[in-house]
Amino acid sequence: MPSLTRRLSGLAAGLLLAGAAALPAHAADKYPDRPIRMLVAFPAGGSADIVARMVTQKVNELSGYNFVVENRPGAGGNLAFDATATAPADGYTLLFSTPGIAINPSLYRKVEYKLTDFKPIALVGEAPLVLMVRPDLPAHSMQELVQLSKQKPDAVRFASSGNGSSSHLAAEVLRSMSGLQYLHVPYKGGSAAVTDMIGNRVDMTVLPISESMPYIRDQRLRALGQTGAQRSPIAPDVPTMAEGGVQGYSVTTWYMLLGPAKLPDAIATQLAQKFDQALKDPDLQKRLTNAGVSIINQGPAQTAVFLQQESAKWAKAIAASGTHIE
Repeated sequence: MPSLTRRLSGLAAGLLLAGAAALPAHAADKYPDRPIRMLVAFPAGGSADIVARMVTQKVNELSGYNFVVENRPGAGGNLAFDATATAPADGYTLLFSTPGIAINPSLYRKVEYKLTDFKPIALVGEAPLVLMVRPDLPAHSMQELVQLSKQKPDAVRFASSGNGSSSHLAAEVLRSMSGLQYLHVPYKGGSAAVTDMIGNRVDMTVLPISESMPYIRDQRLRALGQTGAQRSPIAPDVPTMAEGGVQGYSVTTWYMLLGPAKLPDAIATQLAQKFDQALKDPDLQKRLTNAGVSIINQGPAQTAVFLQQESAKWAKAIAASGTHIE
């Protein structure tokens, strides 16, 4: 009897292990069976929010999913990043991120997460930013802005969309490459920064092109340059920074889907396939292009490599600039 008991116990243990190993695939078969939270680290109305809603709406339409975008701004994106890193790895809390996730570990002296706390799923696309000034600022080119900024310390007040944002770091790289001087004034999102620019409380901002174009078209703000390597089709009259005299300058914001590190591969693959399907839809492609987004559409493996490369690039840029946040 003891021998039989041991054999039965061993058989039961083996069945339990086999069942546990099959759980991820089984979970993927039933996934999703409820709404999926998509965290965005910026307020509603910003470029990340707009692109996240465009893409998830199309995934919902084509796949029957129920993505719900949840804005979680604050601490340069760290609130949303921390919430994703510590969320259950069941696929019901995901992150739609911009470069802050690669920037903040080098920019902030202390963050609660590491890149290894996330599983990259899909790289959606990228977009340039635009440097804009208030219309009455006596600078009509990048060279004139640099000259103005050097005449008097803190003569140019730069409004970013937040510490560690693409807006902030694009300007920091520009400062190191061009000699531009400014007083940094961080805001909670681009809308607040633009409001104070129009009110003449700050002088300059750098924002994603989709957020910038309405103010450029109605001439409430003046564009001096865009940050991509080539001129965007939706802003053909705005020169690149290289054309404005800052040779070699190219910075874009990008949009990436991530989950917690222990998210089952089967669910990550399923999500990547649904995003791939959505990003190949002509209607979504047109809407993203009109928002200034160049579609990249990469899956988990390529996205993971891209994220590591971005982390290394920004670590080098931040070290060179000497910029750190407590």
